[in-house]
Amino acid sequence: MTAQGTQTPDDDAGASKPRARGRSRATQTTTTPAARTPRVRQRVAVVIPAKDESRRIAATVRSAKSIPHVDLVLVVDDGSEDDTQHVAREAGAVVVRHSHNRGKAAAMETGAAVVAMRDAPDRLPRILLFIDGDLGETAVNTAPLVPPVVEGHTDLAIALIPPQPGAGGRGIVVGAARRAIQSLTGWTPTQPLSGMRCLTREAFEAATPLAHGWGVETGMTIDLLRRGFRVVEVPCDLRHRPSGSDLKGQLHRAAQYRDVQLAVNARRVRSAAGAVKRKVTPKPSSQTHR
Repeated sequence: MTAQGTQTPDDDAGASKPRARGRSRATQTTTTPAARTPRVRQRVAVVIPAKDESRRIAATVRSAKSIPHVDLVLVVDDGSEDDTQHVAREAGAVVVRHSHNRGKAAAMETGAAVVAMRDAPDRLPRILLFIDGDLGETAVNTAPLVPPVVEGHTDLAIALIPPQPGAGGRGIVVGAARRAIQSLTGWTPTQPLSGMRCLTREAFEAATPLAHGWGVETGMTIDLLRRGFRVVEVPCDLRHRPSGSDLKGQLHRAAQYRDVQLAVNARRVRSAAGAVKRKVTPKPSSQTHR
């Protein structure tokens, strides 16, 4: 597990690390064994945005159902033209569908909203585990992302995946995202574009609205770190279908680069606007008027 980033360049040098926006820990009291309240098991929902993944979605769903704490696997069919929704449902997933392709960020927001509707009001909201639809049998290997979040050690856990055979990228998009996150938050991620992410409901809500399209991961990481949430990267032995070096792969990376830059530029503008507002807003006077 890599070191977490929690402090932004704008923080005072002597300031302590900001804490996650979680519920404050209650003062510990001594009770007899008979009076202790049974520990509530934290549930996890797996959300799988998918488009045209009929060949691998069944294996992904079945594998994801084996992850400890998972009691709900939800597939968001983002306008597929194949049988993704039917195959996923037959494999045991709850399926919702966009009538047309709306992009990954929209699929994630739809999935999180459906999970919220299924959360019981008298129980803790489910932890959200987002995974790709093409992980197949290796989806269960995202399990190491869950304990750091369930146990309260972090607010967002991101999968570090091994090199994928057949990947045709040259690291241009990854490098741009990494430098942007470091510039805006002070933390340097290893794999800023990793889409396998486990996070609390509170962290997800703090990151919404999500950045458009393929900029969602970069935007989420920046937003959460700048709000004081804790982020870690966790090695996971995953296999997925990488983008190749053919025309389709090049077009995919071009779209990634565009969306990452849009997400980063929007956050730079927001940061600059906030700095200007702080400078021009008069500080409240401490003088008491009678």
